[in-house]
Amino acid sequence: MITELKDKTQKIIIEESLKKSMSYAEYRNLVSELVENKSTSGADKTEALIDYTILNDRRMKRWDKTVKVSGEIIERVKNFEKNITWLVLTESWCGDAAHLMPVMNKLAELNSNIDYKVVLRDENEDLMNEFLTNGGQSIPKLIAIDNTSDEVIGAFGPRPTEATKMVNAYKEEHGALTPEFKEDLQRWYNKDKGQTAIQDLLRLLD
Repeated sequence: MITELKDKTQKIIIEESLKKSMSYAEYRNLVSELVENKSTSGADKTEALIDYTILNDRRMKRWDKTVKVSGEIIERVKNFEKNITWLVLTESWCGDAAHLMPVMNKLAELNSNIDYKVVLRDENEDLMNEFLTNGGQSIPKLIAIDNTSDEVIGAFGPRPTEATKMVNAYKEEHGALTPEFKEDLQRWYNKDKGQTAIQDLLRLLD
């Protein structure tokens, strides 16, 4: 009974967030507008977060153009027959999101059965709290929903598997992530070119 009630509550929360969601194109336009207005999404409008938004706009522009998907993976995604939604929680200042959201979009564009929707974390706290990572509101967080049953069938984020291993190992040794490590992580994203994320996202389609 408790599980049924929790599932019903989660479905209502997801439904409410979907009503406020935007397409990836609309999200990209929002970020560009924020950059023009020297602002950022989210509750905090600090100078540092505004700077990250500007940087992330450039990152997403680059990845939108350069993410490559192999022919074999294109076929796998095109052959996916379920009707699903990928609902992603994010904010414009999030560095991991800037690397990952263009990859999500690249795959979603291959199959009209995948509806890619975006919501802002700070405007959807109830949804975020349903999909915490180790108790934290880490983003981006992709929630995969079966549109026929409205069931959550998987989740991805806030980082690809290899990046998660790097972060966990560093935290275990040093206790917290340093600016130097964060630079190393950005270099990993640039070298990986979205390929680990592609493999992780394919598992949501299996």
